Amino acid sequence: MSCPTRIDPRAQVAIPGILGGVGPLAHIALERRLLVASARRGATGDRGHPVWILISATDIPDRTASLADGSDRCARSLAHYGRVLEAAGADFLIVACNTAHAFHARVQAELAIPWLHLIDHTAAAIARRHPGIARVGVLATDGTLGASLYQRSLLELGIGTVAPSPGSELQREIMDAIYAPGWGIKASGVEITARARAAVTRAVRWLDQRGAELVIAGCTELSAALEALSLGPGPDLPLPWLDPLEVAADLTIDLAYGARALAAPAPRKASR
Repeated sequence: MSCPTRIDPRAQVAIPGILGGVGPLAHIALERRLLVASARRGATGDRGHPVWILISATDIPDRTASLADGSDRCARSLAHYGRVLEAAGADFLIVACNTAHAFHARVQAELAIPWLHLIDHTAAAIARRHPGIARVGVLATDGTLGASLYQRSLLELGIGTVAPSPGSELQREIMDAIYAPGWGIKASGVEITARARAAVTRAVRWLDQRGAELVIAGCTELSAALEALSLGPGPDLPLPWLDPLEVAADLTIDLAYGARALAAPAPRKASR
């Protein structure tokens, strides 16, 4: 990875708005990565880190369930909280949920500030950091896989993907590792249970056996699980993994301090 652009902590030019609570670990994991990214660019104390605005919108309907039933409630809720952050002074929006990006176009049309497309930026980061990579493994929710979010973004860059099929035994294990009451990562809050770790490890090995060269943690809870597996005791993972939240953090710091330009959003639709 190339050295990050160092920033002047006195020269923040844009305020990020973080839409979190989707699930409960999402914004916490992103904020931790923002602090790391900021420190790598020279922050040494409180005032060296950027100002950002956060809302923990835990009442947003489940994204995967909303895609399955065709409900519009999730998109309307995302747009509502995006407007809350916009009104609070945010210059751009980050949503700390991969599956939520299935609603990106619908929600962006309701906002005057740009919503950073985490999936597209992650695909671009893979192409930039791993030139010549042919096949990427995707671990994600049924909603993210069913909407082909990573598959489409990576294919546009000439990169193939491999992922468990929704409904398969392995994908059911992944969904349980995310959602299961009692031991799933959403239910346990900050703890990654042994059962969840085992399910994610099996999935990474499955991707390795099918030719994946890299794994995307395509769900915030899976970012937490893969981080725990990488740092904690246990068998080594057979593949390297990429964290979209780390990509989001680097991009957010760059935009906050003007190291990258903030693109204008699409024209806003008239209110209905």
